[in-house]
Amino acid sequence: MKAAQLLLVEDDPGTGSALQKVLRGEGYDVTLVARGDEGLVRAETGSFDLVLTDLKLPGIDGLELLRRLRQVQPKLPVILLTAYGSTDSAIEATKLGACEYLLKPCDTEELLAVVADAVSRSRRMSEPVELGEAPLPGGYAIIGRSRAMQALYKEIGRVAAAPVPVLIRGATGTGKELVARALYQHSGRSNHPFVAINCAALPPTLIESELFGHERGAFTGAHARRIGRFEQAHQGTLFLDEIGELPFETQAKILRVLQDRCLQRVGGNEWIPVDVRILAATHRDLEASLAAREFREDLYFRLSVVTLHLPPLRERAEDIPELVRYFIRRYALEFDIAQPAIQPEALEFLSGKPWPGNVRELENVVRQALLRSRPFPVGLEAVRQALQRTETPPKATALTQAEYVRDLLERVRRGETTDAYRQMVRDLESELFTQAIQLADGNQAQAARWLGITRLKLRESLLELGRHPDQSAGRNPPPTDPMSP
Repeated sequence: MKAAQLLLVEDDPGTGSALQKVLRGEGYDVTLVARGDEGLVRAETGSFDLVLTDLKLPGIDGLELLRRLRQVQPKLPVILLTAYGSTDSAIEATKLGACEYLLKPCDTEELLAVVADAVSRSRRMSEPVELGEAPLPGGYAIIGRSRAMQALYKEIGRVAAAPVPVLIRGATGTGKELVARALYQHSGRSNHPFVAINCAALPPTLIESELFGHERGAFTGAHARRIGRFEQAHQGTLFLDEIGELPFETQAKILRVLQDRCLQRVGGNEWIPVDVRILAATHRDLEASLAAREFREDLYFRLSVVTLHLPPLRERAEDIPELVRYFIRRYALEFDIAQPAIQPEALEFLSGKPWPGNVRELENVVRQALLRSRPFPVGLEAVRQALQRTETPPKATALTQAEYVRDLLERVRRGETTDAYRQMVRDLESELFTQAIQLADGNQAQAARWLGITRLKLRESLLELGRHPDQSAGRNPPPTDPMSP
């Protein structure tokens, strides 16, 4: 993938050079200019994923640069950096649409995290998602000509422009974020921000700060005011992925924002108006969560004004050949393969598999098979080997920590997996949950308390992992009873 293009506007030579070096060390292509008016010209005429600008600049200052960029490049994220941390400038930067406001000298880790998030957001907004057809090389598409997918495309077209929340439901790996991006790009808010947050990826202690922002001193480590995701998405779209994982208390606060169209930052007293369209997604059985009193009924009905259901891959097997050819073309660019191809028997083999991990699993297998086969056509043996690697990775508990990490990173280096951290979590989660339920003598409520998660999440995770006690006993797990242990 092409390196992200950053524009850095900084008039202090030492600071500018140091920031440029740090960002280039992370693989970014950084253009450095010293004047605000020159930065504006570069941003207007160039193709950048992100602008980082100082507040005090010759020519025009950072706030004026931000104001003008919002008029000509409304999707371009801007991070304001300043040593002059006044409340007025922070408020004004937020009103003008800055995605972040950081005080100098910046903590390197914080800066890099903010930049990575902003670049990811920029690409989500700018890279089109095609419906039902192959995109340009390196682009994204929701692939499939089956009846189920044709119905989905019609629903996307019907509701994209409607100013209502949409709940996207489907199993893990079915492409819920791509559907959210397609809804955004075909909506009347497509010239405004698209902000995504994975509710399952943040600890409960941080989720409210991420969503609503916080004021300086709101909690230990809150050294400066931070803008939350709702404010970042003002006049645009906020995608809440895995909304079923939100803490119950946070659900009430989101409902209030949807009803009142305003919010309070953590530790703040001011009510801040926000205009945001909500797209939410979940793989969970929200009806079971309602029965277990783990998801608010009023929020559920507020979010599910329109509900889109994404079919699992096993229900649209006729789409598999087209998906395989799409992934081969897509990853041929990454591996520099001029004429990628797949043998008919390999394609037939892939078409006959059940794919419990859905499109994401198929994509991973095709990528690995292409890597094993290059520069030759993908054959049946390469597909078998790639599938075996995904089905039987080394168990974390069979290795020392050092051995497991080494093996995992080797698989990343060979291109057999692309997300080492999440793979480690998946591998260890299975053993953690299994031992917890065994130690609790099958008492799911007790095990969930030890793990710091809800009982419903524990039950669903055990079912997904095939470790539920009733599964091992050959019985069907009973439906969740909110009053049972």
